[in-house]
Amino acid sequence: MAPPAPLLAVRGSEGLYMVNGPPSFTESTAFQRDSGKNCKAVAFSKDGSLFAWCNGEKVNIVNVTNAQLLRSFDLPKAVCLEFSPKNNILATWQAYTAAKDGTAGVPNLQLHDVKTGKCLKSFIQKKMQNWCPCWAGDESICARNVNNEVHFFENNNFATIANKLHLQKVNDFVLSPGAQPTKVAVYVPGSKGAPSFVRLYQYPNFGGPQSALANKSFFKADKVTMLWNKKATAVLVIASTEVDKTGASYYGEQTLHYIATNGESAVVQLPKNGPIYDVVWNPNSLEFCAVYGFMPAKATIFNLKCDPVFDFGTGPRNAAYYSPHGHILVLAGFGNLRGQMEVWDVKNYKLISKPVASDSTYFAWCPDGEHIVTATCAPRLRVSNGYKIWHYTGSLLHNYEVPSNEEMWQVSWQPFLDGVFPAKAVKYQAVPSELPSVESRPAQAYRPPALRNKPVTSSKLHEDEPPQNMKPQSGSSDKPLSKTALKNQRKHEAKKAAKQEAKAEANQESTQSSASQNAPRSAVPTFTSGDPEVDKKIKNLKKKLKAIEQLKEQAAAGKQLEKNQLEKIQKETALLQELEDLELGL
Repeated sequence: MAPPAPLLAVRGSEGLYMVNGPPSFTESTAFQRDSGKNCKAVAFSKDGSLFAWCNGEKVNIVNVTNAQLLRSFDLPKAVCLEFSPKNNILATWQAYTAAKDGTAGVPNLQLHDVKTGKCLKSFIQKKMQNWCPCWAGDESICARNVNNEVHFFENNNFATIANKLHLQKVNDFVLSPGAQPTKVAVYVPGSKGAPSFVRLYQYPNFGGPQSALANKSFFKADKVTMLWNKKATAVLVIASTEVDKTGASYYGEQTLHYIATNGESAVVQLPKNGPIYDVVWNPNSLEFCAVYGFMPAKATIFNLKCDPVFDFGTGPRNAAYYSPHGHILVLAGFGNLRGQMEVWDVKNYKLISKPVASDSTYFAWCPDGEHIVTATCAPRLRVSNGYKIWHYTGSLLHNYEVPSNEEMWQVSWQPFLDGVFPAKAVKYQAVPSELPSVESRPAQAYRPPALRNKPVTSSKLHEDEPPQNMKPQSGSSDKPLSKTALKNQRKHEAKKAAKQEAKAEANQESTQSSASQNAPRSAVPTFTSGDPEVDKKIKNLKKKLKAIEQLKEQAAAGKQLEKNQLEKIQKETALLQELEDLELGL
């Protein structure tokens, strides 16, 4: 049986509706469009079987397959929705408001049982950031950060706190994905000269620093982002400061750290200075890609030893996206960049296509691993809102633009569990499309009228560095150099540099020795007249003659001399005669 076509949920001022995924791209008739203009939040369950949304009156849950309404909650102000991994609980959050007399307000984070509709627990959660509790993949554990400590609940029993992780000031935590045993990464910011640190624990062993699986401390961290790989064997930590004290970057300073559950840790050495724009794990958990450095940014794949595996060179990019199967990587430049994308076959390190999605504010892989959606959404951009669906070979398959008086706020693919869509062989030939190919004309630099009929000279601020397997080198092949070959190449280059340095030093020594031999001749003390005035005249004459020699050399090299410079050269004979007379008079 063929796998189903994923749906695309679209939320905007036109209402909330669903579009059938490739190949049809028609509006789904199973889900009835909600035409209200107050749809504030939508959420699919992790397996894509349930869909919830808030329309400004109620929070509704439907079965995606048959659009049957399962539950409805009277929560008109809900702005965030999230399903637990096994679809047992729907978490909702609305803005917190304190009571008028200054006492604590009504709990604004609620956990609802999807099957019964009962509210299992309500919490006060003031901040929208990290509002949702975190569940382990099998829902055996649920965790929340409360007053600088992490509270753990077991088997969705929220009546009692089963465990607590208390450190001096826990700022953030992330549970590991996948099966048990569940691991926890915790971040504690530094204070009073002490460094910040990230620790990895295995639940429920929280008995002090000795029970930690791994620990990594570092300075220069106002905030961190922690990224578990899919197999829960390692965490990448992006540590950022708000201000770069060296003044090199407006965006602060970032460092990338690697921490493994076996206790290993390292700082990932990035070959180019500048901000870290994006770091993403390959779904195979064996490598990760980082996009970093001052523009044009570099992109590099690293292995679990933090050694560079492949360098994509430099280009206008600030984001990286692996396909669900991990065999294709998209490097893209969105935001203040022009929307250029590079689609790479990660196994063979071959460039597949280079589509351009201008003004995009959102990018997501379709769960089938073959299609991509890019969208321009409000409020990031309030004009030209719409979405495009692409095949990774660069073909634009579907393009929808909302009317000029309307806005689009969000698009979201229906998720599917791993294994529903099998991985397919990578194609390089663009798939056929009914839409015309989007050929973006490169913007031409302004040329003044006087230069318009003359040949164009290159005026690039930066020369883009090509990927490592496209760099011109003798005996180069399509395949990237192996680790050993790269090591030997570096050794060869280091030896060559050392030889050149030694040669330069030897030349310098020989010139110094010859200079020291010639020095006694040139530095023979001249007889002075004893008259300071005469000595001063001789010195000035020699200075003028030296200047004339320099002018003659310039004229011989083809330089056009000024009138006064030519007059100086004509005076040479008279100056020589005057110098001879003064020296003979000694």
